[in-house]
Amino acid sequence: MKKIHSGIVAGAAVLLAPTAAFAEESSAGGAEILIPKLAEFLPALVVFLIIWALLAKFAWPSVLAMLTKREQTIQESIDEAEEIKAHAKEVRAEADAVVTAARRKASEIVLAAREDAEKERARIVAGAHTDAEDIITKARDRAADEQRRIYAHATDSIAKVSVAVAGKIVGDVLADDEEKQRELIKKYIAEVGSLR
Repeated sequence: MKKIHSGIVAGAAVLLAPTAAFAEESSAGGAEILIPKLAEFLPALVVFLIIWALLAKFAWPSVLAMLTKREQTIQESIDEAEEIKAHAKEVRAEADAVVTAARRKASEIVLAAREDAEKERARIVAGAHTDAEDIITKARDRAADEQRRIYAHATDSIAKVSVAVAGKIVGDVLADDEEKQRELIKKYIAEVGSLR
């Protein structure tokens, strides 16, 4: 420690001495300023070497340690970024797989819904055809029943009119047995209807 203290004192003395010499010579001329004097050069060299030694002993290891630590921090950050990037790729691949599976599932659901809709449509159409056939059959049956009823009513009306007409024409002769006359007329109308 004494050596360092005495070196600092000597360096300061040397630094102060050339300053006075430089002040005296600066008034002499401009070109001589650029050429160093031996009296100034040696003390400056000694001070430079002392400062260099002090920096090499005390400051340089700290600077190197700080640079090494900084390099280590940067490398750790790069490694962490690489890990995050790899993890992000894995997550992206998983997300893509999930999206693909969801799209496939949605496609299957749509296809199943279309198949169900087609089956339901076919069932509804078949039911409508069956209902239409039933309605047509019932309508035909009703029409046939109505036709028979109208035919029976017409036959009865014709028989009555015929009896009335025959009674007018023939007179009271047929009036005695009106029931037989009706049966005879109905038989006649049935025969005319079967000829149709």
